[in-house]
Amino acid sequence: MFDLPKIEQAVRMILEAIGEDPEREGLVETPARVAKMYQEIFAGLQEDPEEHLGKIFAEDHEEMVLVKDIRLFSMCEHHLIPFIGKAHVCYIPRNGKVTGLSKLARLVNGYARRPQLQERLTKQIADAIMKKLNPYGVMVVVEAEHLCMSMRGVRSPGATTVTSAVRGIFKKHESSRAEALRLITKGEL
Repeated sequence: MFDLPKIEQAVRMILEAIGEDPEREGLVETPARVAKMYQEIFAGLQEDPEEHLGKIFAEDHEEMVLVKDIRLFSMCEHHLIPFIGKAHVCYIPRNGKVTGLSKLARLVNGYARRPQLQERLTKQIADAIMKKLNPYGVMVVVEAEHLCMSMRGVRSPGATTVTSAVRGIFKKHESSRAEALRLITKGEL
């Protein structure tokens, strides 16, 4: 459970620590707004994202399934600053076990809505699909801009970090991996 009063207290303390007056008109409701925002953006901590893959359909399909450009918003666990991007999720069903396409987006968002590292997020998505669907293979590619790099430190806006996780046939066969990457980057067969 989220402790909203504790978050509000912490936000007030941060405002005071940076020299602001938390009772100023523009800030008086900020601690409550931030607490509610944290409850929403960290909602993934209150769920098991793998449960989204519980709905499995039997379909005579053992070819590549790719959902591209799944928008994601997460919080860098090192600075609690957002990283924003997209995930591309590809798998090859085994024995006709497919899941709803929206379930893949829900899986991505379930893991993204928590303090996170992009590398871990990418791995968690791939591992969950392997565990729940037992496909021939999974490939997950995540592209994101980290505001901790854009707004502070090196101040390099627009720099994109790309991570990938490959499992099964995508790890073993270069041709399968190349086909998936071609579909992700160009959308051509």
